[in-house]
Amino acid sequence: MNRTYSPVTQVVAIGVGAALFFVLGRFAAIPTPIPNTSLNIQYAILAVFAVLYGPLVGALAGFIGHLLIDVTGYGIWISWELASGVFGLVVGVLLLKHAITDGEFGKATGLRVNLAILLANAVAWLLIAPLGDVLIHSEPASKVWAQGTLAFIANSVTACVLGTIILSVYARTRTRTGSLSHDQ
Repeated sequence: MNRTYSPVTQVVAIGVGAALFFVLGRFAAIPTPIPNTSLNIQYAILAVFAVLYGPLVGALAGFIGHLLIDVTGYGIWISWELASGVFGLVVGVLLLKHAITDGEFGKATGLRVNLAILLANAVAWLLIAPLGDVLIHSEPASKVWAQGTLAFIANSVTACVLGTIILSVYARTRTRTGSLSHDQ
């Protein structure tokens, strides 16, 4: 089942996850017609880190990575940075028990991964980000819910497709529990 990682491993995973999130978000984002909203692939990587290293790594890598994107671009926008952290947290919590690291990735696991990603995106982009924009930044509700809806749809599609592919391929690189036998 799920492995427990040392604090050092978790700190390294947070750093690598945040760095990958930043690089992909800053340099591989595809702009959309809705202002300050883009098609992103970094949420697939964040989902993978949350699944493999747990909810704390997912939350901090998402928050720190998004903070770095905003600091080097738009300026700090705490509601969206928190939403990225919540995405990583929710995916990590919902997939605490899995056998992907043991080489198992069947249809049921793929379905669980996709449902976790959809729920995490819904909480992040249809609740946290728009409500935060309205309550913290006094943004117009229609604008932020349009942005949140696009972010939910785009991030769900990219994270489900790419995240499932990456986790499936990763599982195939792992030795299945009980698959090795001792010859006598």
